Amino acid sequence: MRSVLTLIPKTRNRSYKTCTSGLSSPLTRPGARLLDRFARLHLATPPHMSKAHTTRSASGQLPPSFSVSPTPRNPLGEGNYIRTAAALIIGDEILNGKTHDMNSNYFAKYCFEHGIELKRIEVIADDEAQIIEASRRMVMNYDFVVTSGGIGPTHGTFNDITYASLAKAFSQSLVHHTETLTRMTEMIKHRAWMSVQTPQQRAATERMALFPDGAEVLFVAKDIWVPVVRLEGKLCIFPGIPSLFQKMLTALTPLLPLPPQTERSLRIQVFTERPESMIAPYLTKLQTHLRPHGIQVGSYPVLGQGVFVSLIGRDRLLTTASMTSTQVQLDSDGHHSSEDTKDPPRIVLADIAREVELEIDGQIVSEEEVAKRKGQCKQLTAPVTVAASMGVKAKF
Repeated sequence: MRSVLTLIPKTRNRSYKTCTSGLSSPLTRPGARLLDRFARLHLATPPHMSKAHTTRSASGQLPPSFSVSPTPRNPLGEGNYIRTAAALIIGDEILNGKTHDMNSNYFAKYCFEHGIELKRIEVIADDEAQIIEASRRMVMNYDFVVTSGGIGPTHGTFNDITYASLAKAFSQSLVHHTETLTRMTEMIKHRAWMSVQTPQQRAATERMALFPDGAEVLFVAKDIWVPVVRLEGKLCIFPGIPSLFQKMLTALTPLLPLPPQTERSLRIQVFTERPESMIAPYLTKLQTHLRPHGIQVGSYPVLGQGVFVSLIGRDRLLTTASMTSTQVQLDSDGHHSSEDTKDPPRIVLADIAREVELEIDGQIVSEEEVAKRKGQCKQLTAPVTVAASMGVKAKF
């Protein structure tokens, strides 16, 4: 009896670090080879390679350059824009710990930077019923929904079932998308393994162009054949490979009805070496006064170092209806008194941050400084985990 592995065309063992950087654990050799092949199907030019190395392929052919889709009509209606979002991360490999999910974190940062309120992140299995239930619920409740994972060549068999499940969720049939097949063929026609594909393997490859028949198909990048497939004007389907997810989400930006700049929040962080219990009463009082004006106050301790106080919100005018005399006079809480000025009272986030800085004996810090301090904390806590597993006390 022939081994199953003999049915798979052999390819040279290459490592595309960019495409596998989202995995937190080493892949077995067959797993790495399959992921490498899938990544090369999608990216014409691996990002870590220089232009000199990618001008022509191994066969001497120039890499293809595809046209990008024009801006579609606003699915939310003219004049409206995305206010809320949700992410649906699909994959057994996330739930069993084999793969570290990077896409939800990237999407959270994307939403914050563009003024979108990310309301929910869910991780579910490669299970049709779960995908159907979650996608319907999210489309009903949020303006912008992304899915990640489950769109590879094995769908319809065991784990890549996202397209089929979403088609069923919204009462649509699956059909091959002609333009996607054309772009796929153009991208991979010079690959050495194409000449030895069996009909079954070719059919598996073409499953990646099998979309719900009522979907919008948005081609977002010149060097990627795989499109963003959008359902119900809200739900956008992305691959799970982090480098592809990130590149395609960024490229989708010009095609989305995003909030105007005036609706985008700022985040200012203040670091103090005081323990959280000492600053808690002040922060509680501050949050009480600022919450009605859409400003969030949070405190996040870093082991052995201190506390980051986070202020998130927008500069805005105070309306008479939203003020009390107590709030207007509490300059130390970040409000400007309106008693001696004819101008409308105004909340300025930077002014609030300076008040917090003085009150908690802290210092306003950059995002880079926050990341640096948190990175140091991880280094400090790593020996604790190891020591704890050995049943001994660790030294700090």
